[in-house]
Order: sequence, then C-alpha cells, then structure tokens
Amino acid sequence: MAALTLLLFVAALGLGGCATIGRDFPAARVGDIRLQQTTQEEIHAMFGEPWRVGVEDGQRTWTFARYRYKLFGQPNTRDLVVRFNDQGIVVSYTFNTTDLEEGLPRR
Repeated sequence: MAALTLLLFVAALGLGGCATIGRDFPAARVGDIRLQQTTQEEIHAMFGEPWRVGVEDGQRTWTFARYRYKLFGQPNTRDLVVRFNDQGIVVSYTFNTTDLEEGLPRR
C-alpha cells in the first residue's frame, strides 16, 4: 500500500511539475523588426497581443514572453521587449531565449 501511494505521488508530481507563464509568440519573426520603420500595428500583426505593456524611460513598451518551467530539467524561456516612440514606431527591442538551438533571429 505504501509503495502504491508513493508511486501515485511521484506520478502526480511528474504530471503537475510543469508550469507555463505568458503566451507563446513566433520568435522567428523577430528578425523582421526594423528599427525606426516597423510600426506598432505591424508588431501587433507579427506577434499578436502583448503579454504585458509598460513604460521605460518615457517610451511605451510591449512585452511578449513565454516561460516554461519543469520540475526536473532546465527552464525554456523566451521574451521580446519592444520600445516605441510617441509616433508608435519601434525605436529598440530586446530578444532573449534559453533555447540555444533556437538561437538569435536571422536578418
């Protein structure tokens, strides 16, 4: 009986040992962003609704992020922060990922 209880506990832990935060987004499209050219509307068309919005140094920011955590193993994360000027044009962006195979977007 104790062995069965332990087995059920380990199985439940394994099944419930993952968590995803944020929303997935097409990281391959990051290379399509052009500074001082791409508009807020184009970013929305490429990546959908931002997961978070904010302000950094007076500029509007949109964050697209997906974080996957496992009970065992390394997390798999990616995030994109896009900064816009007052006219809604991209002035800078930052993309980070823990997926070394995915790597950086190509231009």
